[in-house]
Amino acid sequence: MEHSDFAIGKEFRTATGVWRCTDIGTRTIIAIKVSDRDDPSWLDGPPYAVAEMVFDENDFEGCWTENA
Repeated sequence: MEHSDFAIGKEFRTATGVWRCTDIGTRTIIAIKVSDRDDPSWLDGPPYAVAEMVFDENDFEGCWTENA
């Protein structure tokens, strides 16, 4: 994926699961992992009950969407 492909609230995949973009920086995106969650209320936020992960421009090539 390219930086411009990410949008806040949009989900994407990596080898580790499904993620939801929560913020977009100049060269990074922040996301929460939405797969492996039994209680969807943990995904309500911000603030989120799960840790947010930073993906930098070197991580983007390992991200994809179902449409891609």
